[in-house]
Amino acid sequence: MERFSSEDISKFKACLKKKRETIVLVPHINADGDATGSVFGLWKVLKNMGLDAKVISPNSYANYYNWMCGHSEAIVFTWKKDYATKLMGQAGILICMDFNQPSRAGEMESLIEGFQHTRILIDHHPYPADFADILISDTKRSSTAELVFALLCEAGLQEYIDKDAASCFFAGIMTDTGSFNYNVSDPETFQTISKLLKYGIDQDAIHSAIYDNFSEERMRLLGFCLNSRMKVFPQYHAAYLYLTKEDQKTFNFRKGDSEGFVNFPLSIKDIHFSAFFTENDDHVKVSFRSKGNFPVNRFSEENFNGGGHLNAAGGEIYVTLQQAIDTFENLLPSYEEQLKKSENK
Repeated sequence: MERFSSEDISKFKACLKKKRETIVLVPHINADGDATGSVFGLWKVLKNMGLDAKVISPNSYANYYNWMCGHSEAIVFTWKKDYATKLMGQAGILICMDFNQPSRAGEMESLIEGFQHTRILIDHHPYPADFADILISDTKRSSTAELVFALLCEAGLQEYIDKDAASCFFAGIMTDTGSFNYNVSDPETFQTISKLLKYGIDQDAIHSAIYDNFSEERMRLLGFCLNSRMKVFPQYHAAYLYLTKEDQKTFNFRKGDSEGFVNFPLSIKDIHFSAFFTENDDHVKVSFRSKGNFPVNRFSEENFNGGGHLNAAGGEIYVTLQQAIDTFENLLPSYEEQLKKSENK
């Protein structure tokens, strides 16, 4: 599905007319700027409509998203499992945002699958799983935040969008496009930004809150990674960075500290495919970025149990860090021709 239908819009509006029902909004695990921006932006719109809306995040997210409206009222599932589970049981509507299958909600997967009432999925990732009663899907949108804004406008609900909600939507679009560096081939994305600016948002302050709000340890960690944890393969136009558990301990790593690290190798001349590996207790998380037409979403899906978009994707693999890195290095020769062709795009 490339554009949501009028039938989808009608179903969505019909659900919101059930004013007595609690609406629970859920982003994916390790929520990024698009997930948090989409969820809190829609949360504010629903509150402005007089609806009982709650946000339950599968786990905590980076503290530089704490400025978003609704953050102080959000429930973190890993901190309050019993309360969150009870709230899910009482809710009449569940809105899943910025993920295409229940497993992307971590420990909340079974709650989503077992939810007995109306389930709505709003997402811009390809291949959404068949678990929602109402599917709002548009893979051509730059972000779920852009999709939510378009949905609200198409549904005639833009009067309930205020400065706070618009700020969240702007943040979602900005972060999911790497500050408008990728996933922005559709002119409608910039038309959406133009509309959001009319709500009086402070785009400079939003950018600063997200990108100029890191700790000293994070800056030193970035320097360390670039100096000691980066390997470049000029013949494949590729490079990668990695972060061990020991590195994280040394630099007092906090959630979100490595946000954007994967993009830095793309600043090297003739490098247009980058990966970033993060070691966890039982698996390795991997982020991928590319320039041109090399499909990192397909690369991630085929090799690292992941997915995403043409130029931005992620995945995970349940092996050691060294085994994950070895897998990546061993795969590069088989993608050599594809990587060479992509450099001219």
